[in-house]
Amino acid sequence: MLPIALDVLGGDQAPDAIVRGAVRAVAELDVDVLLVGPREVVERSLRTTGGEETSRLQIVDAPDVIAMDEHPAAAVRAKPQSSIVRSCALVAEGRAAAGVSAGNSGAMLAAALFTIKRIRGVARPAIGASFPTAGGSTFILDVGANTDCKAEWMAQFAVMGDVYARTMLGVERPRVALLSNGEEAEKGSELVQAAHPLMQALPLHFVGNVEGKDMFKGLCDVVVTDGFTGNVVLKTAEGIGEFLFATIATEARKSVTGTIGGALLRPKLRPLRDKVDYRKTGGALLLGVAGEVVIAHGRSDAEAIVNAIRVARDAASRDVSGTIATAMSSHAVEPATQEILR
Repeated sequence: MLPIALDVLGGDQAPDAIVRGAVRAVAELDVDVLLVGPREVVERSLRTTGGEETSRLQIVDAPDVIAMDEHPAAAVRAKPQSSIVRSCALVAEGRAAAGVSAGNSGAMLAAALFTIKRIRGVARPAIGASFPTAGGSTFILDVGANTDCKAEWMAQFAVMGDVYARTMLGVERPRVALLSNGEEAEKGSELVQAAHPLMQALPLHFVGNVEGKDMFKGLCDVVVTDGFTGNVVLKTAEGIGEFLFATIATEARKSVTGTIGGALLRPKLRPLRDKVDYRKTGGALLLGVAGEVVIAHGRSDAEAIVNAIRVARDAASRDVSGTIATAMSSHAVEPATQEILR
């Protein structure tokens, strides 16, 4: 496999945590990694973390950086030699199997669109993330790429989510649902009500609307929503998970019996904590561009970067973007949705 291009300057803990993650990924995942960033910065970080440039861990000089507060599209245009743009460009040039960044997610989206380009027939790419459920996981998209959305875009998200569930989650016939405030088809905002018949007309296993409270019950494999709602759901779920585990730890320390009970429960709770820990999931795949792009959490540490690289490696080996391209071009659709998949 081609190497994974990793933006060394992306994230709150860059560059050292990013480089440590890359060093670990080479050893643990059997992948090659391109460290994309200013050469002197990367070399210094490699010395600090005890790593070294080898045939499996190479530096690609990218002298510019796009900050988190910069306007994404403007920054991408103004800084073609930034670490984010170069990471995507390496994928577009066929020198990397996938690109990974924990930096400015808007800039990563813009860079992917400018260099790798959209899959033919996709109006807007979407960011997807997996949520834990009682029986496994549910994949939700969009979680941030499109804060304002159109019904036909959401129908495309359904197609891409179906492909992801089949190729990455191993679900033979994914159950695709639409996030709403009620199970009935007539419930929801104007956008949701417009998207419902379009998704219903697609050759997918569409199971109708699902409410937020039911997402974690394993009633569906894919949940479709607009990027604004999806991002709020994602951040709220992260916050609730962190709050609950912090509260349990605080309460357990208030008494001797609580401390003992907490120690006994810790091995049982650890697998549950791992299910909701962003460091374990690694990153979210950007679906709809003609290559594999992973957007990692801005707070990513070395462990999160290892897992983000794992997601990128798996997506590249299973050709997720190529499978989506095939689905977008070959799905038989009703006339009402023909415009969606053109």
